[in-house]
Amino acid sequence: KEFYLPAAVPEVPSSPRHEFPADWSIKTRLLFMSSQPFTWAEHLKAQEEAQGFVQHCRATATTLPRSVQEPKLSTELRCTFQQSLVYWLHPSLPWLQLFPRIGADRKLAGKAAPWSQDEALQQVLMSDWSVSFTSLYNLLKAKLCPYFYVCTYQFSVLFRAAGLAGSDVITAVISPTTRGLREAMRNEGIEFSLPLVEESRARKQNPEVNLEAEAADNLKVGDSPGDGENPAPSDDDDDDESFSWLEEMGVQDKVKKPDAISIKLRKEKHEVQVDHKPESLALVQGTNTFTLLNFLINCKSLVAAAGTQAGLPPTLLSPVAFRGGTMQTLKARSVNARTRVGSAYKNIFSLEVVGPVMPHSLHSLAVLLASAQRGAFSATLYTHEPTAAFNARLSCTSPALKQETTGTDLPRCGLHPKTLDQLKQSPTLGKSSIRFLEMKDYAYTWKS
Repeated sequence: KEFYLPAAVPEVPSSPRHEFPADWSIKTRLLFMSSQPFTWAEHLKAQEEAQGFVQHCRATATTLPRSVQEPKLSTELRCTFQQSLVYWLHPSLPWLQLFPRIGADRKLAGKAAPWSQDEALQQVLMSDWSVSFTSLYNLLKAKLCPYFYVCTYQFSVLFRAAGLAGSDVITAVISPTTRGLREAMRNEGIEFSLPLVEESRARKQNPEVNLEAEAADNLKVGDSPGDGENPAPSDDDDDDESFSWLEEMGVQDKVKKPDAISIKLRKEKHEVQVDHKPESLALVQGTNTFTLLNFLINCKSLVAAAGTQAGLPPTLLSPVAFRGGTMQTLKARSVNARTRVGSAYKNIFSLEVVGPVMPHSLHSLAVLLASAQRGAFSATLYTHEPTAAFNARLSCTSPALKQETTGTDLPRCGLHPKTLDQLKQSPTLGKSSIRFLEMKDYAYTWKS
């Protein structure tokens, strides 16, 4: 089966590797397939479930043997499986599905929302939310939380602790953004960059640029496939330069140059072109992330004013406990099927995991399955598309990852050391995400 690979995304590794790249997008569903049964994942005993929760809360790092001989009889495996399904959520309203939030209006239609017309109740919800959000940021700053997500009805934000994703400072990435949001951030004094726009511009300035990649980029950044006259967004076009040919002909005085207003409008058109697209991803670094926290707490457009999400605070998702957070578990179920191979039938076993699957969960499940399924399985990953851009390379102020910063405090952030090592690496997937992951003989290959 052919897989389309977007331009500037690494192709499937030609040789299998012992680690797959960190994928910072949130997955809505994972479907694991194996020739070995997943019966060990079914009907956990009350004691095993409880032990899994305790291991999570105490951040117990369990290292399973390379191959578990009798997975169904392995209490250690089943407890660790339960541990890897835990995540933390705020707000918690059991009758509402609080992820995903972008495009969720239809799913939330008809659900009870007693706060939608009650301003006092909305203020209580937002006040509670602000306390939880601030708690998460403080944990992140102290490197006791590795990362967390803020999911609004229009955009999502990923905050990462210093030492993760190849950066030695706290980073926050926002996707998708609009010109209005970026303007509001600038007015608050928040410094940010647009890494995917800068990367595209750098490729265009490189004489050895791949023409196909450039053409693909122009299509994605332009208003429509047929709109060839829209150049890629650029804030630093030298507008006077475009009129130098008039001087060469000696007619520069007879032709009216565009005034400052029309030049400003043209630049604004370039900036609006990336709105709502992966290229609109904004990167905020260091102390600016604290200014961003305050900006988001006071941002009126953070909460919908009308519609099914009116008055509902954004969803906070975290791998670790925080003030006001509720412990949740991803839903897992195993299915056995038979498929025809030639004239015979072959058993195919699958394990489906549903919910907001964050990067640490994907990694710990993959490590766990390597042991349980004897180093061989495949997985189809379903991405919440607006978060795929979180895999953008960071144009960090200090490109070198400082070992003294990352090596001391981060091990206390609640993640398994192997997972932490993976998430420390610089992002390599661009604006894409892993769609298919396969392990054979304990080595990974993947497609994005």
